[in-house]
Amino acid sequence: MTTPDHQPPAAGRSAPESRDRIYRSPAGIASGVLLLALALWLGIDALVSGHGRLPWLALAGMILVVPLLTAFTLRPAVYANEERLRIRNPFRVIVLPWGSVALLRSGYSNEVVTTSGAKYQLWALPVSLRARKRAARQQSRAAQADGAGGRGPLASLALPPMPDGPVRAPTDQIMDDLRTLAEAHEKSDQPQGEPTVRWAYEVLGPAAAGAALLAILLAMG
Repeated sequence: MTTPDHQPPAAGRSAPESRDRIYRSPAGIASGVLLLALALWLGIDALVSGHGRLPWLALAGMILVVPLLTAFTLRPAVYANEERLRIRNPFRVIVLPWGSVALLRSGYSNEVVTTSGAKYQLWALPVSLRARKRAARQQSRAAQADGAGGRGPLASLALPPMPDGPVRAPTDQIMDDLRTLAEAHEKSDQPQGEPTVRWAYEVLGPAAAGAALLAILLAMG
């Protein structure tokens, strides 16, 4: 779920005190690769073997669909270090110094709330109710195992061994890690800067061009 960031710091800026922790969704990446492969296979087949306007429609469709599929599956990521939280969502990149983070909360989605009241969803950390239920069942089994400990050696054989500590769903555990970072660094004496939000024009531009081309081709009949 996490990998170290080995990219060097930008010229003219001081290096962060620690490397980025990178959080992404393995399920999102896997589904993105499959969907992109399917879209490219269908699109290239239409380009090669299609007739009339079909190759042009296929080209416009790929220009529209490929950036959107990439944006919602492969692109989302959360980067965290001792200085700031950087959120790469489908269409925006949000950089939040820890001093500007008021709350990291989990409900039906994982969100960060800033001190100014702005809310940003963490697309890279989708909430899985199934994973939460599975973690709750494991926690219940652990409690049963503890209760069975004093009823003889055979009682504990009915239940597999459980890890120490509370059992958490993967994304809930990541949110706990982010909260720990926020609490540790929100009152740092170092200058932290202001929150920034940047639109992902590298995604929006190609998608808009594909949508415009597709609309023109359909309007031409």
